[in-house]
Amino acid sequence: MRKAEFLQVAAIALALATLPAAGFAQSQPIVALPDQSSAIRLSNRDINHLICVGGEIEDVKFSAEKAIAVERAGADAWVKFLVKETDDAGQVTRSFVTAPSEFFVACNGDIYPLYAEPADIPAQTVTLVPGTRQRAQANSELLGPLVEEERAVSITLSLLQDRIPASFSDIAPRNGPFPLPGLDGADLVERRAVRIEGASLSASEYLIQAAHPVHLDERLFLDAALGSTIFAITLDRSDLKPNETARLIVIRRGEQP
Repeated sequence: MRKAEFLQVAAIALALATLPAAGFAQSQPIVALPDQSSAIRLSNRDINHLICVGGEIEDVKFSAEKAIAVERAGADAWVKFLVKETDDAGQVTRSFVTAPSEFFVACNGDIYPLYAEPADIPAQTVTLVPGTRQRAQANSELLGPLVEEERAVSITLSLLQDRIPASFSDIAPRNGPFPLPGLDGADLVERRAVRIEGASLSASEYLIQAAHPVHLDERLFLDAALGSTIFAITLDRSDLKPNETARLIVIRRGEQP
Protein backbone atom coordinates (compact mmCIF):
# COMPACT_ATOMS: atom_id res chain seq x y z
CA MET A 1 0.00 0.00 0.00
CA ARG A 2 1.42 3.42 -0.99
CA LYS A 3 2.01 6.25 1.50
CA ALA A 4 -1.11 8.12 0.37
CA GLU A 5 -3.17 4.99 0.91
CA PHE A 6 -1.68 4.55 4.41
CA LEU A 7 -2.73 8.09 5.28
CA GLN A 8 -6.19 7.62 3.78
CA VAL A 9 -6.81 4.42 5.74
CA ALA A 10 -5.59 6.11 8.93
CA ALA A 11 -7.79 9.17 8.40
CA ILE A 12 -10.93 7.13 7.69
CA ALA A 13 -10.34 4.76 10.61
CA LEU A 14 -9.61 7.51 13.12
CA ALA A 15 -12.65 9.51 12.04
CA LEU A 16 -14.95 6.53 12.42
CA ALA A 17 -13.34 5.44 15.68
CA THR A 18 -14.70 8.56 17.36
CA LEU A 19 -18.28 7.42 16.73
CA PRO A 20 -20.11 5.84 19.69
CA ALA A 21 -19.58 2.11 19.92
CA ALA A 22 -22.48 -0.29 20.15
CA GLY A 23 -23.04 -2.21 23.34
CA PHE A 24 -20.87 -5.26 23.78
CA ALA A 25 -21.72 -8.63 25.15
CA GLN A 26 -19.96 -9.16 28.43
CA SER A 27 -17.15 -11.69 28.49
CA GLN A 28 -18.32 -15.12 29.56
CA PRO A 29 -16.61 -17.45 32.05
CA ILE A 30 -17.07 -20.69 30.04
CA VAL A 31 -16.21 -21.14 26.37
CA ALA A 32 -16.87 -24.28 24.29
CA LEU A 33 -15.65 -25.26 20.83
CA PRO A 34 -17.38 -27.51 18.29
CA ASP A 35 -16.56 -31.19 17.68
CA GLN A 36 -14.65 -31.64 20.94
CA SER A 37 -16.01 -32.54 24.35
CA SER A 38 -15.98 -29.72 26.91
CA ALA A 39 -16.09 -30.65 30.60
CA ILE A 40 -18.01 -27.94 32.43
CA ARG A 41 -19.79 -27.31 35.74
CA LEU A 42 -23.37 -26.03 35.76
CA SER A 43 -25.58 -24.85 38.59
CA ASN A 44 -27.93 -27.53 39.90
CA ARG A 45 -30.11 -24.84 41.49
CA ASP A 46 -30.35 -21.94 39.05
CA ILE A 47 -31.02 -21.61 35.32
CA ASN A 48 -27.91 -21.91 33.15
CA HIS A 49 -27.55 -20.04 29.87
CA LEU A 50 -26.07 -21.24 26.55
CA ILE A 51 -25.20 -18.67 23.86
CA CYS A 52 -24.49 -19.56 20.22
CA VAL A 53 -22.10 -16.94 18.81
CA GLY A 54 -22.86 -15.98 15.22
CA GLY A 55 -25.88 -18.23 14.74
CA GLU A 56 -28.83 -20.01 16.32
CA ILE A 57 -29.17 -23.03 18.56
CA GLU A 58 -31.04 -25.49 16.38
CA ASP A 59 -31.33 -28.31 18.92
CA VAL A 60 -30.15 -29.58 22.30
CA LYS A 61 -29.94 -33.35 22.75
CA PHE A 62 -29.76 -34.97 26.19
CA SER A 63 -31.04 -38.08 27.95
CA ALA A 64 -34.80 -37.90 28.41
CA GLU A 65 -34.42 -39.94 31.59
CA LYS A 66 -32.52 -37.17 33.32
CA ALA A 67 -34.33 -34.58 35.45
CA ILE A 68 -33.50 -31.73 33.09
CA ALA A 69 -35.54 -28.99 31.44
CA VAL A 70 -34.24 -27.19 28.34
CA GLU A 71 -35.75 -24.28 26.45
CA ARG A 72 -34.26 -22.51 23.44
CA ALA A 73 -34.98 -19.40 21.39
CA GLY A 74 -32.75 -18.12 18.61
CA ALA A 75 -29.13 -17.94 19.75
CA ASP A 76 -30.02 -18.79 23.37
CA ALA A 77 -30.87 -21.90 25.34
CA TRP A 78 -31.55 -22.34 29.04
CA VAL A 79 -30.77 -25.46 31.07
CA LYS A 80 -32.35 -26.24 34.44
CA PHE A 81 -31.67 -29.31 36.55
CA LEU A 82 -34.99 -30.13 38.17
CA VAL A 83 -35.22 -30.25 41.96
CA LYS A 84 -37.09 -33.17 43.51
CA GLU A 85 -39.23 -32.30 46.52
CA THR A 86 -40.47 -34.92 48.99
CA ASP A 87 -43.17 -34.08 51.55
CA ASP A 88 -43.10 -36.41 54.56
CA ALA A 89 -45.82 -35.35 56.99
CA GLY A 90 -45.18 -31.69 56.29
CA GLN A 91 -41.41 -32.08 56.29
CA VAL A 92 -40.30 -31.00 52.81
CA THR A 93 -36.99 -32.34 51.57
CA ARG A 94 -35.35 -31.02 48.42
CA SER A 95 -32.95 -33.20 46.43
CA PHE A 96 -30.62 -31.59 43.90
CA VAL A 97 -29.19 -33.36 40.87
CA THR A 98 -25.53 -34.35 41.23
CA ALA A 99 -25.08 -36.94 38.46
CA PRO A 100 -23.23 -35.63 35.37
CA SER A 101 -25.11 -35.30 32.07
CA GLU A 102 -24.10 -35.00 28.44
CA PHE A 103 -25.54 -32.39 26.11
CA PHE A 104 -25.10 -32.22 22.35
CA VAL A 105 -25.86 -28.69 21.23
CA ALA A 106 -26.43 -27.93 17.54
CA CYS A 107 -25.19 -24.36 17.05
CA ASN A 108 -24.68 -22.64 13.72
CA GLY A 109 -24.33 -25.91 11.82
CA ASP A 110 -21.88 -27.61 14.22
CA ILE A 111 -22.23 -29.88 17.25
CA TYR A 112 -20.90 -28.87 20.66
CA PRO A 113 -20.58 -31.85 23.05
CA LEU A 114 -20.84 -30.71 26.68
CA TYR A 115 -20.10 -32.99 29.64
CA ALA A 116 -21.80 -31.15 32.48
CA GLU A 117 -21.34 -31.76 36.19
CA PRO A 118 -24.17 -30.26 38.30
CA ALA A 119 -22.87 -28.39 41.34
CA ASP A 120 -23.98 -26.02 44.08
CA ILE A 121 -22.76 -22.92 42.25
CA PRO A 122 -24.42 -19.81 40.77
CA ALA A 123 -26.00 -19.92 37.33
CA GLN A 124 -23.41 -20.36 34.57
CA THR A 125 -23.21 -18.93 31.05
CA VAL A 126 -21.61 -21.09 28.36
CA THR A 127 -20.55 -19.39 25.14
CA LEU A 128 -20.42 -21.62 22.07
CA VAL A 129 -17.73 -20.01 19.91
CA PRO A 130 -17.15 -20.69 16.21
CA GLY A 131 -14.65 -23.31 15.04
CA THR A 132 -12.08 -22.75 12.30
CA ARG A 133 -14.46 -23.55 9.45
CA GLN A 134 -17.14 -21.25 10.83
CA ARG A 135 -14.68 -18.42 11.44
CA ALA A 136 -13.33 -18.65 7.90
CA GLN A 137 -16.83 -18.58 6.46
CA ALA A 138 -17.89 -15.66 8.67
CA ASN A 139 -14.77 -13.66 7.79
CA SER A 140 -15.30 -14.33 4.10
CA GLU A 141 -18.85 -13.01 4.37
CA LEU A 142 -17.71 -10.03 6.46
CA LEU A 143 -14.72 -8.94 4.38
CA GLY A 144 -15.21 -10.64 1.01
CA PRO A 145 -17.40 -7.90 -0.53
CA LEU A 146 -14.92 -5.16 0.48
CA VAL A 147 -11.99 -3.86 -1.53
CA GLU A 148 -8.58 -4.03 0.12
CA GLU A 149 -8.66 -0.49 1.52
CA GLU A 150 -12.13 -1.04 3.02
CA ARG A 151 -10.92 -4.26 4.63
CA ALA A 152 -8.06 -2.35 6.25
CA VAL A 153 -10.46 0.28 7.60
CA SER A 154 -12.88 -2.34 8.95
CA ILE A 155 -10.16 -4.33 10.74
CA THR A 156 -8.49 -1.18 12.09
CA LEU A 157 -11.79 0.08 13.51
CA SER A 158 -12.49 -3.23 15.21
CA LEU A 159 -9.18 -2.97 17.06
CA LEU A 160 -9.35 0.75 17.86
CA GLN A 161 -12.90 0.44 19.22
CA ASP A 162 -12.31 -2.91 20.99
CA ARG A 163 -15.06 -4.45 18.89
CA ILE A 164 -13.31 -7.60 17.71
CA PRO A 165 -15.64 -9.88 15.69
CA ALA A 166 -16.10 -13.33 17.20
CA SER A 167 -14.78 -14.79 13.94
CA PHE A 168 -11.31 -13.26 14.52
CA SER A 169 -8.93 -15.62 16.35
CA ASP A 170 -6.89 -14.22 19.24
CA ILE A 171 -3.15 -14.96 19.16
CA ALA A 172 -0.80 -14.63 22.11
CA PRO A 173 0.94 -11.24 21.77
CA ARG A 174 4.69 -10.84 21.93
CA ASN A 175 6.04 -10.62 25.47
CA GLY A 176 7.58 -7.41 26.76
CA PRO A 177 8.49 -4.10 25.13
CA PHE A 178 10.85 -3.93 22.18
CA PRO A 179 12.57 -1.01 20.40
CA LEU A 180 12.48 -0.10 16.71
CA PRO A 181 15.33 1.47 14.71
CA GLY A 182 14.60 5.15 14.10
CA LEU A 183 12.36 5.38 17.15
CA ASP A 184 14.92 6.28 19.79
CA GLY A 185 13.66 6.59 23.34
CA ALA A 186 10.35 4.87 22.65
CA ASP A 187 9.21 1.29 23.20
CA LEU A 188 6.45 -0.78 21.65
CA VAL A 189 4.32 -3.35 23.46
CA GLU A 190 2.06 -5.66 21.50
CA ARG A 191 -1.29 -5.44 23.29
CA ARG A 192 -3.35 -7.70 21.04
CA ALA A 193 -2.89 -9.90 17.98
CA VAL A 194 -5.54 -11.56 15.83
CA ARG A 195 -5.61 -13.96 12.90
CA ILE A 196 -8.39 -13.58 10.33
CA GLU A 197 -9.05 -16.99 8.84
CA GLY A 198 -10.66 -17.05 5.42
CA ALA A 199 -9.09 -13.70 4.51
CA SER A 200 -5.38 -14.64 4.87
CA LEU A 201 -4.81 -11.61 7.09
CA SER A 202 -3.45 -10.91 10.56
CA ALA A 203 -3.36 -7.76 12.65
CA SER A 204 -1.78 -6.40 15.82
CA GLU A 205 -2.36 -3.49 18.14
CA TYR A 206 0.75 -1.96 19.71
CA LEU A 207 1.07 0.59 22.51
CA ILE A 208 3.87 3.15 22.18
CA GLN A 209 5.38 5.08 25.07
CA ALA A 210 8.33 7.47 25.09
CA ALA A 211 10.48 9.15 27.72
CA HIS A 212 10.57 12.40 25.74
CA PRO A 213 8.43 14.05 23.04
CA VAL A 214 8.45 12.03 19.80
CA HIS A 215 6.98 12.71 16.36
CA LEU A 216 5.49 9.52 14.92
CA ASP A 217 5.34 8.71 11.22
CA GLU A 218 3.74 5.60 9.73
CA ARG A 219 6.85 4.98 7.65
CA LEU A 220 8.87 4.34 10.83
CA PHE A 221 6.87 1.18 11.37
CA LEU A 222 7.46 -0.38 7.96
CA ASP A 223 9.95 -2.65 9.65
CA ALA A 224 10.49 -6.40 9.36
CA ALA A 225 10.21 -6.64 13.15
CA LEU A 226 6.49 -5.91 12.75
CA GLY A 227 6.04 -8.11 9.69
CA SER A 228 7.34 -8.60 6.17
CA THR A 229 3.91 -8.39 4.52
CA ILE A 230 2.50 -5.18 6.04
CA PHE A 231 -0.11 -3.49 3.88
CA ALA A 232 -1.79 -1.05 6.30
CA ILE A 233 -0.61 1.01 9.28
CA THR A 234 -2.66 3.39 11.44
CA LEU A 235 -1.56 5.61 14.34
CA ASP A 236 -4.08 7.28 16.63
CA ARG A 237 -1.79 10.31 17.03
CA SER A 238 1.27 11.77 15.33
CA ASP A 239 2.90 13.46 18.33
CA LEU A 240 3.63 11.61 21.55
CA LYS A 241 4.45 13.34 24.83
CA PRO A 242 5.97 11.78 27.96
CA ASN A 243 3.44 9.78 30.03
CA GLU A 244 1.16 9.46 26.99
CA THR A 245 0.42 6.29 25.06
CA ALA A 246 -0.10 6.05 21.33
CA ARG A 247 -1.90 3.16 19.65
CA LEU A 248 -0.57 1.58 16.48
CA ILE A 249 -2.54 -0.85 14.28
CA VAL A 250 -0.59 -3.03 11.84
CA ILE A 251 -2.36 -5.24 9.28
CA ARG A 252 -0.49 -7.90 7.34
CA ARG A 253 -1.12 -10.37 4.60
CA GLY A 254 -0.63 -13.83 6.05
CA GLU A 255 0.64 -14.89 9.46
CA GLN A 256 2.30 -13.03 12.31
CA PRO A 257 5.97 -12.00 11.99
